[in-house]
Amino acid sequence: MKKIISILLAALLLAALFIPSALADGVGYYYVNTENGRTLNVRNNPNGAILGQLSFGTRIYVQEFTTPEWAMFYYNYQGGEYAAWVSTRYLSKTDPRQKTASNTSAASSTSSASTDAAKILSDMNAEFKTGKLVTSFTVYARPSRASGWVNLRWAPSTETERIATCPQGKALTVIGETKNWYQVQDPETGMIGFIMKKFVSAN
Repeated sequence: MKKIISILLAALLLAALFIPSALADGVGYYYVNTENGRTLNVRNNPNGAILGQLSFGTRIYVQEFTTPEWAMFYYNYQGGEYAAWVSTRYLSKTDPRQKTASNTSAASSTSSASTDAAKILSDMNAEFKTGKLVTSFTVYARPSRASGWVNLRWAPSTETERIATCPQGKALTVIGETKNWYQVQDPETGMIGFIMKKFVSAN
C-alpha cells in the first residue's frame, strides 16, 4: 500500500513540474499572452474543434486546469455560455500589454536620448569648426549676477561637464576662441577650459 501511495505522490509531483510556473497559483484570472500578439484559439475540448479566438491581452477566469496543457473557462458562444478550453502555454498572470507599453516607452526614451546626444555632438562639432588661435589677452568673468559665477567647461557646449566656476572679476587668459566661446587658461591653477563670451569682459 505504501508503495502505491509513493508512486501516486511521485506521479502528482511530476505532473506539477510540467505546469507552467505562471499558472502554479491555480484557478483565477489570467491573460492571453501569445507570441507576436496573435489570437488564441478557444476549443470545445482539449485539442477539440475551434469555437473562436481570444485577442492578445484578453482577461479570462480559469475554472480548472484539466491537464497541465489545458485550462477550462466559460466562453460566450452563439448566445450562450459554455465550458471551453485554451492552451495554458499562452496564459500569464500579468497583463502582457503593460510590458509591451513599458518596452515601447523605454525604446522611445532610448531613441530620444540617442537623438539628443547626436545633436549635442553635431552642435559642438560646428562650434569647433569656427575655432582659431589668438594672441593671448586677459578677460574677466562677468556672471549675470554679481554674486554668481560663470561655468568653465571642458568643451564649447553648455551640455558638457563643468570643470570649474569663476566668480565675478576672475581673471582668465584667452588662448583661443570659437564663434561663441573663448578657450581660456586660469593663470593661478593652469587649468584650461571653455567659457562663453557673453559672460566675460575685457576690462
